[in-house]
Order: sequence, then C-alpha cells, then structure tokens
Amino acid sequence: MPDTTLALAPVAQNAHHGRWRTEAMRSHTSPRLIFINKGQGRITVAGLTSGYGPNNLIFIPAHTMYGFEVGPTVFGQMVTIPPAMASEWPAARMHLRLRDVVQQKELAMLFDNLERELKSNRPGNTRAAHYHAGLLSVFFERQIAMHDSSDSRHTTAAARLVAAYTDLIERDFRRHLGVAQYAAALGVTPTHLTRCCKASCGKSALALLNDRILFEARMMLRQTKVPVRQIAAALGFASAAYFTRSFQAQAGMTPSEFRRKGPMGQLINL
Repeated sequence: MPDTTLALAPVAQNAHHGRWRTEAMRSHTSPRLIFINKGQGRITVAGLTSGYGPNNLIFIPAHTMYGFEVGPTVFGQMVTIPPAMASEWPAARMHLRLRDVVQQKELAMLFDNLERELKSNRPGNTRAAHYHAGLLSVFFERQIAMHDSSDSRHTTAAARLVAAYTDLIERDFRRHLGVAQYAAALGVTPTHLTRCCKASCGKSALALLNDRILFEARMMLRQTKVPVRQIAAALGFASAAYFTRSFQAQAGMTPSEFRRKGPMGQLINL
C-alpha cells in the first residue's frame, strides 16, 4: 500500500515482525496519527521520549523521525494521512491525553466509522472514508483548543538541538555522514550533541543515527528485491562487505539471512 494512501493499521505487538518494526527510528512522507486504545509504553518523536497510555492521540508530521514501544498489553491504531489532507492537521508534533469519557467515546466512534468505510466495498466508500478522516482532524483541532497539549521539554535548548539533529538525519542519512559532521552542521561538538541526545531520549547521537540507517536497510531488504550491494550503495556504504559487517554487528545476522525471513505484509505503513 502506498505511503500516501489513506489507511488504518493496527498497533499491537507482533512477534513475527520483531520489535524493531515499531521501536526503530523511521519517518514517512505523509503524516501519521496514532491512537492508543489500551496499554502503555514510551514513544520517541523528533528525539524526545515521553510516555503514552490509554486514550492518547499522537500526531506525527511527515518526515519526522519516531519510534515507539509496543508491549503485549498495547493495542491501538495508526492512520496514514494523505498529503492532500496534511493542511488540515498541525505542522508540529502533538500528544493529547483524553481524560473525559464523552470525548473518549466520540474518538472511538470516529475511528470505528473510518475503519468501516475503509473496509467497505459499498459505492462511495473511499470518499466517505476521507470525510471521516476530515471529521477526525476537526476533533483533533478541537481537543488542542480545549487542552494544553504543550510539553515544556520541547522548548529546552537540548530538545531543540536534538530535534534539529533528527531533521538532519532524515535529510542526509543516506550520505553515511558521521556524528562529527552532523554536530559541525549544528554548530556544536559531538560530545555536546550526544549529551543532549541522552538527556532527551536516552540514546547517544551515534545510536540514533545507526538506528535510522538500520531501519532503512531492513525495510529495503524485506520489502524489495534490490541486491544487497545496491542497498549498501544507496545507504552510502563504501562497499557491500562494509555494509554486511555493520548490519550483522547491529542485527545479529547478515543482510541475506535477514532477507530470507520474508516480507512484512500489512505492517509496511507503521
């Protein structure tokens, strides 16, 4: 399914696909809305980690790096928002925690209606699904107006620096630049950048970078038939051998072994 098509995917633990499928850093070319129905865990968006729980709505703009834990008790849904509808949503990441029972029921109904039309084969179902997605954006806008969705941690110098770093990673990770080069572009030392990353999300600057590259490699191995040597070149590695050593050190298996485990089917949009 294209990354830009209105879609709804389940958020739940799936042992077959592995924890990396949700926890590793990634981004999308269109926005995402995560609705956590039950369970709790942690999510990292633009390098800032926070907790989530039941009846939470998390909006992730396009090209924003994120990853989240999905434990055995977690269940939710993720909406792929088409680029044509992106203007109806915020420009920045948002995390809303709904505590009012009436609002929780209204949200559940909106998701039920959207899911019903997306699964329907009745005339006009695609148009109806987009209308329901529009109503969901109105609900989200009203919740922002009613609740304080701000997080003071977003405004700290460290959080701003790490967010800028994740933006650069998204732009340049295929060039295989080092942390020192990213730090120089941000006007700070590698040590300071790593210190801020650890304070913001518990990971070093190098770990964030490697996580993003490894996710892309895994996706290309599982979802395409591109030869390993071409994947290595696409991700900026000097050689296929260097890529294989790096991949095996982080994933515990060679790229070819990982590929043999097969495609990931419907979870491609997560």
